Amino acid sequence: MRLVVCVDRDDDLGRKAGVAGPVVGRAEAVEAATKLAVVDPEDSDTNAIFAAVSLLDELRGAGEDCEVCVLTGSPKVGVLSDRRVADQFDQVLERVRATSAHLVSDGAEDEYLFPILASRVRVDGVRRVYVRQSASLESTYYTLVRALKDPKLRAKTVLPFALVLLILGIAAAGGVLLWGVIGLSILLGIYLIFWTFDIDEAIIDSLRSASTDIRQGSAAFGFGLFSLALVGVGFLEGYNSYSAHLASAPLIRVLFFIETGLIWWITGALVWEVGRAVRRTFSRGRFPRTFAVAATSILGTGVLSYGILDLVRYLENTLPNSDLPLLVGLLGVGLGLILAAGGLQQYWKVVARRAPADSIGG
Repeated sequence: MRLVVCVDRDDDLGRKAGVAGPVVGRAEAVEAATKLAVVDPEDSDTNAIFAAVSLLDELRGAGEDCEVCVLTGSPKVGVLSDRRVADQFDQVLERVRATSAHLVSDGAEDEYLFPILASRVRVDGVRRVYVRQSASLESTYYTLVRALKDPKLRAKTVLPFALVLLILGIAAAGGVLLWGVIGLSILLGIYLIFWTFDIDEAIIDSLRSASTDIRQGSAAFGFGLFSLALVGVGFLEGYNSYSAHLASAPLIRVLFFIETGLIWWITGALVWEVGRAVRRTFSRGRFPRTFAVAATSILGTGVLSYGILDLVRYLENTLPNSDLPLLVGLLGVGLGLILAAGGLQQYWKVVARRAPADSIGG
């Protein structure tokens, strides 16, 4: 079976029309595109979805067995949006046993996802969708005004500039311009970190997920709350350890803080993954394969972190030479677990690719 794939990488479909991905099926795709067209007639994703439906009809008219799907990402285009597209594509492949795909794109941005599709099925081609516009609308002024109405572009360009003017203006009025510059540097640094790693999007997604779990009475909320409590305990225990070694050098106190809290943070991460696994088990009827990968990766990262902390203590001459074999063992076991998690992930990918072929061969 061939799968016609349309990708909305920045999730205009969900953000504007309230349609959650993945969308599978001709009728569902037409309905989603219609909702988006009603809300925002100028959005190019509407044309891309209709183009995917048109390609589906063309292929079916030629006698091919095929289906159409629309994958949505995130307004924060980047790692998070690409991960969402990959997860949704895996969900679609579980429902539709496709052996090949055809990507329909409205721009080069969506085509960055080509490797994600190609790593799962054979991609036969890419169809670009161009929207014809009248010449009167192609002026520079109109393009700039329309671009600034996009909330994504405003958040990336106008918001930082507005923060600079606001903070410097308040600081200058209060006669503390130097503190205004310092505060502005800290604020912009935090903003850039959040924007680079999509931390704000991850926090919003976690809050939405927690709200859904509460309304549905999901056990995952209890696991999540418990994991947050463990993280808090880790910070408290780390602070107590830091306070107990005030006579030591500042670097050593920080190492004791991290080393004491690390076991609690690792446990909290494992509890969090258990909660996610329980929720997916209840929703899909089977225990997720990704849990073993996540748990192994968390344990490997924790063990490796302990090894790095002991290595720093050894270089600072605060770790006895008798503990050197333990240091080497922690580093080796940590790296081994991380490599094992990567190998396990690749193994599950191979199993997922073989499943459609086995079903067709049978």
